Amino acid sequence: MSFTRQLSEMSASELNDAIDDTNFPQAHILSRGRNNSICSTSSTSEAGAAPPVATSPTDEVVANVSASASAITPPTRPRLILKTTNGSSNANSVIDNDGTQPQTPMTPRTSTTPGSHEKCTFHHDLELDHKPPTREALLPDMARSYRLLLGGLGENPDRQGLIKTPERAAKAMLYFTKGYDQSLEDVLNGAVFDEDHDEMVVVKDIEMFSMCEHHLVPFYGKVSIGYLPCNKILGLSKLARIVEIFSRRLQVQERLTKQIAVAVTQAVQPAGVAVVVEGVHMCMVMRGVQKINSKTVTSTMLGVFRDDPKTREEFLNLVNSK
Repeated sequence: MSFTRQLSEMSASELNDAIDDTNFPQAHILSRGRNNSICSTSSTSEAGAAPPVATSPTDEVVANVSASASAITPPTRPRLILKTTNGSSNANSVIDNDGTQPQTPMTPRTSTTPGSHEKCTFHHDLELDHKPPTREALLPDMARSYRLLLGGLGENPDRQGLIKTPERAAKAMLYFTKGYDQSLEDVLNGAVFDEDHDEMVVVKDIEMFSMCEHHLVPFYGKVSIGYLPCNKILGLSKLARIVEIFSRRLQVQERLTKQIAVAVTQAVQPAGVAVVVEGVHMCMVMRGVQKINSKTVTSTMLGVFRDDPKTREEFLNLVNSK
């Protein structure tokens, strides 16, 4: 039996088990700092020396020409690379500066689906037949839950003003949390362009609305994003869409700030990313201490924004300017 025929008869799980990934490079941690080398990418040197390959005299001439050309190439900023431990990118994962990878919330319906698969690692895999329900399929159960909530508050869910409230509230909550159904790849939609530009790009005062995961009440504010390109730029509107992905989930502002920075890093692998979020939390305004004028400011600095005070100061000055 040929090797191709063997592969075609394997199941998806057998193929995964058969894959030998021992020769792949180890995971990258967020690279920092600035050096005189060209923009860094995943290279074969990180995985060990490659086996020698026979070359012809023509190949040697081409190699010498390439080496001469690279010797005169002007230095550029190092690229900030972010990968998970298995070598693949994940927009929903955040790698801390110490190399650890904290857990981020899963899509709620993944864990609450009746008969969910506890050992299923790829629950959203399109090849699997146990897909989670669509958003519309969730509405009846959510509406019944809101109806119970109204009754628990002492209200009459059948009175005229509340008859359709459970359904309206369910639809509203699905909209508030629509970020669970969005991925970085879908939002970018190929809007990453090769461009010989290495100066700072800043988009500030992006409006943000989110839901506090502790009390299920809103918090809102503005987001400012800056990055130093490394031969790739991102469509400007995509920065605002990245904010939408992660803000339209149950959140805490600290995690939201880092998720936005990591997503920009994965999108264009720049020399550095800076994100500042200023938010007003209704859980502080409407309840508890009830401080209506309080604001929460969080920031994440990656790459040269963390290591170079002048670069960081330039970004903060641009963000704070009127």
